[in-house]
Amino acid sequence: MPLDVMGLFFFAYRDFVGDADALLERQGFGRAHHRVLYFVNLKPGMPVADLLDILKITKQSLARVLRQLIDNGYIEQKTGASDRRQRLLHATDKGRKFFATLSETQASRIDSAIGALPPEAGKLVRGFFVGMVEPDDRTLLDRLNLTGGL
Repeated sequence: MPLDVMGLFFFAYRDFVGDADALLERQGFGRAHHRVLYFVNLKPGMPVADLLDILKITKQSLARVLRQLIDNGYIEQKTGASDRRQRLLHATDKGRKFFATLSETQASRIDSAIGALPPEAGKLVRGFFVGMVEPDDRTLLDRLNLTGGL
């Protein structure tokens, strides 16, 4: 059993989310808010239905988080042009700036860790994470452009 890798994964994740958690908490937000901000910034105009599929959470859970982000001016909802029932999510300027701030330390931590490895290691790291994702969800990674050309 790869207990050492599991332990390393725990500590890496703890430190990876730590700085962002502190910033989120100051706004009265949590990790669910961060996840929504991440994907809405990654794919502006994302339908609510797609976000539910990605996050694998209930409509009720997403509705609460989304309502807080909308009420606080981080996200806006627009109706679809071809289907008026469709709700498309966009980050506001405030939401894009906050997401950039949240991502800054995380991106720096990733750049530093991968930069300390041999040049080809970045591809191996991405391959490791793709391998951790359920096979049925790997096409979703491609649609979101998260595989870095693997």
